[in-house]
Amino acid sequence: MTLKLPPLLLSLWLLPGVSLAADKPIFGLNEYAQLVGLDLEVAAKLDTGAKTASLSARDIKRFKRDGETWVRFYLAIDAAHAHPIERPLARISKIKRRAGDIDLEEGKTYTPRPVIELAICMGKTLGNIEVNLTDRSAFQYPLLVGSEALKHFDALIDPNLKYAAGKPACATAALAAE
Repeated sequence: MTLKLPPLLLSLWLLPGVSLAADKPIFGLNEYAQLVGLDLEVAAKLDTGAKTASLSARDIKRFKRDGETWVRFYLAIDAAHAHPIERPLARISKIKRRAGDIDLEEGKTYTPRPVIELAICMGKTLGNIEVNLTDRSAFQYPLLVGSEALKHFDALIDPNLKYAAGKPACATAALAAE
């Protein structure tokens, strides 16, 4: 005996999930992102296939401040970003290298990258995420937001859309708290 659910009953069962999804913001493949604390807005690529987030940076140096490890870097976005940025080091990530990118003498299958915490506003949603620092100047987007970072925005991603959330518009009070 095969049990068949009437289509109406099946659709009622799915309604709670649809309702929850309707409350979430929808982001496109690309979004404008305000880097809170850096007073900068950049175009970002949202990539659910990537795990981590990456910010385009150059001249990355670690240093000690009050016994803690910090990172000093310059944004590798355009020539207008000539002042250094300093942030506490959150951790060092190990980014997998592609097969053709492995140095056989070193034998390392990963590239170590410094990671900082950064508050980012996309649309009306503020997320505190970890970003690794690397030179992305060869790429179109200076900020890549991967799946781990996207979880902090609790949004739906529609790759058919671009800039669906509009310009960043997080509440001023929330931004001031950062």
